[in-house]
Amino acid sequence: MLTDQELKQYREVGYVTPKFRLDENTLDEIRAAHQRLVDRHPEFNDYCSALLAYDPWFLEIARRTEILDMVEQVIGADFALWNSSFFAKPAKVGTRTPWHQDGEYWPIQPLATCTVWIAIDASTTENGCLRVIPGSHRPMKLAKHHRSEEDNIALNLELNRTEFDESQAVNIELQPGEVSLHDVYLFHGSEPNESNYSRRGMTLRYMPTSSVFCHDTAASSDVNERLGLGNRTIYLMRGVDRSGRNDFRMRF
Repeated sequence: MLTDQELKQYREVGYVTPKFRLDENTLDEIRAAHQRLVDRHPEFNDYCSALLAYDPWFLEIARRTEILDMVEQVIGADFALWNSSFFAKPAKVGTRTPWHQDGEYWPIQPLATCTVWIAIDASTTENGCLRVIPGSHRPMKLAKHHRSEEDNIALNLELNRTEFDESQAVNIELQPGEVSLHDVYLFHGSEPNESNYSRRGMTLRYMPTSSVFCHDTAASSDVNERLGLGNRTIYLMRGVDRSGRNDFRMRF
């Protein structure tokens, strides 16, 4: 469970790194599952945006009681998992994730999500850890983004530089098994991995069921159907569907 101080930090600055750590056996299981995925689908060596469309085993992690307890403290007793991704920055891979807000991409109304970011390897400044702008979530609105034509970036929408002061950025360094939680509106990004060590991370995306995942309006340019946002399977984790409008049918 998050302490009162940790919960206060999440609300005030938009993220928290709680005193929680997955055990080594669980990490080994995640690494093995990721390797199975890459063996079958080499195109996901660096990034898979929709883990559950390829291997529902990752739900085992999403359903961990300790993780669900922390998420419930943040977004309430009724919530669903709508996605899980894997970010694998191999050693010496120069891929930068530009500054952005997650909500710029997601078809959720009203916009709300708590992301749990799990470090599978040590995530450090040297190998491209997550960077955030503390407090940038507070206006609870999407800032101005533009489409970037830059090569070697992980995402194509980038926050306009006039929207924030990068000198305020904080690096979230984690040891293997440690996690961070962050708000959907938080400004964040990461630098390329120029170290000799990989930086693998797994995300779990939870939304309160007072929000609706809008399958019908989800836009996607993915030629691969499984990766399209409109084909996400939504999993009720705790409580009930407060909106009464979420579609929990299995897709892939």
